[in-house]
Amino acid sequence: MALLSDAGHNLGDVLALALAWGGAWAARQPTSPRFTWGWRRAGLLAALINAALLLAAAGAIAFESVARLAAPVAIDSTLVTVVASTGILINGLTAWLFMRGQRDEINLRGAFLHMLGDAAISAAVVIGALGVAATGWLRIDPALSLAVSLFIGWSAYSLLRDALSAALDGVPARIDPGAVRQHLLAMPGVTGLHDLHIWPVGTSGASLSAHLMIPQGHPGDAFLVSANASLKRCFGIEHTTLQIETGDTAEVCRQDCSGDH
Repeated sequence: MALLSDAGHNLGDVLALALAWGGAWAARQPTSPRFTWGWRRAGLLAALINAALLLAAAGAIAFESVARLAAPVAIDSTLVTVVASTGILINGLTAWLFMRGQRDEINLRGAFLHMLGDAAISAAVVIGALGVAATGWLRIDPALSLAVSLFIGWSAYSLLRDALSAALDGVPARIDPGAVRQHLLAMPGVTGLHDLHIWPVGTSGASLSAHLMIPQGHPGDAFLVSANASLKRCFGIEHTTLQIETGDTAEVCRQDCSGDH
């Protein structure tokens, strides 16, 4: 059962990798008058689908594992050990290939989690097969399968949470909005700001827009160039739109902006 669970999850990983590749390819497509950001959010869709596949696999494995705990079935320990050991090598190597890009790229993180999880799961399967061979206790197999399903479910929840946050334009986890606010307020001539928005673009980039209060008047293009460069350098924000205002904040923002001040 543990080997079948691992094999089923590996089959899902083939689709997961195909989705990750498709999302990465779509994200690189050029912009157009209708799609002014291009298809950069395609990677988010791939990550969401991958998370859904992981949850479905976890549920199916857990259901079958509970049934096998009630009615254990004999396994071929030698076959399970050989096949699962091969899985450790293949999945471990694949996870290593994804390691560098998965920190900042949700789409790649989905593929990385699949591969890393499979390497760990294959290791657990080997341990279980050796345990059955040594003790004869058949429930080790479904017990490990249940543990596998919990691990997959945890990975899926983490990926789904981050992908949903990005899909809902949540501030990327790597960016501290409070620090960004203080950074903008510390710029020369800035006395206040409002309507600060930070949102992800695709699976790794970020954009920002804000209204800056500068009573002395527009500081010139050099100020904007410096602001854009510092936001990119300090926070990884690639696209910045700043509106300069010289009046009082209360006069400028007459609408209900209470959540943005």
